[in-house]
Amino acid sequence: MQTKYLLDESRMPKFWYNIQADLPAPAPAVLHPGTLQPVGPDDLAPLFPMELIGQEVSTEREIEIPQPVRDVYRAWRPAPLYRAHRLERALGTPAKIFYKYEGVSPAGSHKPNTAVAQAFYNQKAGVKRLVTETGAGQWGTALSYAGALFGLQVEIFQVRVSYDQKPYRRAVMETYGARCVASPSRETAFGRSVLEKTPDHPGSLGIAISEAVELAVQREDTKYALGSVLNHVLLHQTIIGLEAMEQLQMADEWPDVVVGCTGGGSNFAGIAFPFIGHGLRGGAKPRIVAVEPAACPSLTRGKYAYDFGDTGRMTPLTKMHTLGSQFTPPGFHAGGLRYHGMAPLVSHCRQLGLLEAVAYNQVECFEAGVLFARNEGIVPAPEANHAVKGAIVEALRCKREGRAETILFNLCGHGHFDMSAYQKYFAGELTDEHYDEKELAMALAGLPSVPA
Repeated sequence: MQTKYLLDESRMPKFWYNIQADLPAPAPAVLHPGTLQPVGPDDLAPLFPMELIGQEVSTEREIEIPQPVRDVYRAWRPAPLYRAHRLERALGTPAKIFYKYEGVSPAGSHKPNTAVAQAFYNQKAGVKRLVTETGAGQWGTALSYAGALFGLQVEIFQVRVSYDQKPYRRAVMETYGARCVASPSRETAFGRSVLEKTPDHPGSLGIAISEAVELAVQREDTKYALGSVLNHVLLHQTIIGLEAMEQLQMADEWPDVVVGCTGGGSNFAGIAFPFIGHGLRGGAKPRIVAVEPAACPSLTRGKYAYDFGDTGRMTPLTKMHTLGSQFTPPGFHAGGLRYHGMAPLVSHCRQLGLLEAVAYNQVECFEAGVLFARNEGIVPAPEANHAVKGAIVEALRCKREGRAETILFNLCGHGHFDMSAYQKYFAGELTDEHYDEKELAMALAGLPSVPA
């Protein structure tokens, strides 16, 4: 029984896949918050180099991966696809479970797929410094790594609760040469305004984004980099699904169900968009399942509306499933999923009926992750535990129904820097976090008013 499916480096995809070419209806425009008119390249130029802005709005189906980016990718790509034989036996399911493992990258997650690309385009444009935010630290680690490779200074605002929970992740960022500070911080006007109201604020990705954007626009040699949500970020991640397609063909399989965890939407889009696009072009259409945390459920509880991407309301307005930019999620351990909004393209696909969404609590996801680790040997990141949980739910459904379906999920990163969370789980100290319904209602009531 073959367990892993490996592609030779020569078969690594040479193009990223852009789902915007195949959608039956275009995604709603990004709006300028002042004029409520669609933004143009000049509006985004203070934040991003022009080549990334071009990718953000492109409707070309394929966008070539530059050779220098592919040269770096070779350090870990193509990433392996595994058949989870032992997990299947443990569950007693007739289903076949496959997982794409992105934890083989130097940063331990899928995030370098876009970090390397963004660093390349910024260096090419003459940028000297990148500023960003990070939750659990996966993105901050990836951009620190990419910055080191391309000679860029990297400064990172890490959400305070994750900054405190994951000191070793911060140490890795510093090893790569980046500077990491807890957010909200006293280094920006917005950070100081938050701390004045709430000195012990746990932070949020929305706040950290505001701080990073504030710094980015102050210097000509500085740009902002985002690890999820935006179209060009999701584009760069599609190499995951493209490789998985080839590897499943090697296994003579095709998925009936594709599962991914969702916070901002990048790893989910990476595994799912190529399969959605294949279906839109007339191919087989697997069920696509997005799994999110019940404590920050943008797809299942959020409103599909125009909103700011950050708490300080400095970004353009995008139409997405949102809990409101003023919403602060509880401090559960899957810090990479603690974002108030879902990627506009993922949200648009949900509106078009191209994917399903479910939400699970923290403890049941850790339970799934431990079961996976004890059978497959890999300890998943807390974020990835949500995808593991989603895949197990599907496999047990197949068991009940007697259906031998093929399930594919993205194991987007390992949990080696999240052992404090696992220690709490084993000690019985890990609890399900719940958001404040009143706070959610207030955040949704404060959404910007945009005429239909």
